[in-house]
Amino acid sequence: MATVNAPSSVNGEKGIRIIGFLCNWCSYGGADTAGVCRFKQPTDLRIVRIPCTGRMDPLFAAKSLIQGVDGVLVSGCHPRDCHYAVGNFYARRRLEVLKEFLPFMGIDPERFHYTWVSASEGQRWQKVVTEFSERIHRLGPNPGVAAQAGGADAEVEKAGESGA
Repeated sequence: MATVNAPSSVNGEKGIRIIGFLCNWCSYGGADTAGVCRFKQPTDLRIVRIPCTGRMDPLFAAKSLIQGVDGVLVSGCHPRDCHYAVGNFYARRRLEVLKEFLPFMGIDPERFHYTWVSASEGQRWQKVVTEFSERIHRLGPNPGVAAQAGGADAEVEKAGESGA
């Protein structure tokens, strides 16, 4: 998985990084509608267009959060409105399991959200992405599990050296 680099803010500090996995048929269209209507939206979301949320592997979200991405948003078609009939039902089941599993991985479940937005719901998309972005800004940067583990290893090493 490629590392996502967020643009630096004006004062040189690292910006908040949010990845959005969006269904090609509905949510991507909703984001496009919001843009065409010139609705004001946060700029810290990076969109990954996927064929269907049913094809969304929960490991995409988990690995992103483990590697330090600050938030992951998954958005697809409304239930019973999936282009592939039942993809969003599969997605909902998998993503609910992921959400329950995140605390066991040392990740705040508030950093993950999934929702349903259709192509005609540009205003709803704007509301969803704005609220999620505000939540992530309140939580602050995600240190990532890898960084936390590295810090813990360094502390254990130090303790071992001082005790020897």
